[in-house]
Amino acid sequence: MLYGTPTARRRDAQRNRAAILAAASEVLARDETVALMPEIARRAGVGQATLYRHFPDRHALTTAVITYQLGILETRVVTHSANPAGFRDLLREVLHSQIELRGLVRLARRFDIALQERYRRRVVTAFAGPLRRAIEHGHVRADLVPEDLALLFTMVQGVAEATDDLRAARAAADRSVDLVLEGVFRPA
Repeated sequence: MLYGTPTARRRDAQRNRAAILAAASEVLARDETVALMPEIARRAGVGQATLYRHFPDRHALTTAVITYQLGILETRVVTHSANPAGFRDLLREVLHSQIELRGLVRLARRFDIALQERYRRRVVTAFAGPLRRAIEHGHVRADLVPEDLALLFTMVQGVAEATDDLRAARAAADRSVDLVLEGVFRPA
């Protein structure tokens, strides 16, 4: 198959897009307020023209990266969903990812409220089934609802933004999971 064929060009474009999304995820995850498009193109191994052909501006790129990361989250949740006993580990893993991507989460909060709500709804929906199964098997308190997890993610984001130390932020995320899943008070 020649490079010039439409199929080869589509595969090449798909590889470029994937490389751009991976590079942009790394750059946008940092806590810097501005991610330079040339840096993303360089990390992706593509020219700036290729980057702009896929994503005409930073907003389009940021939106695509968030969608890409939500897809990764949904895949991770589905992979763990058959194991109700592993819900705590799944939650920890996702919260650690949130801490790693705290700059991207911060950028997402700059979007209009309707788009933020769509992103929040995707996360809550992704966790609804695994949470229900964890409750049914007695691994999580019965009154926990998916919306409570959205609150947990918001709390952990606050912790993540309060420190530059990733190790401390991960430890705080772990502690948050313990407090939420076990509650503050000992059972009677």
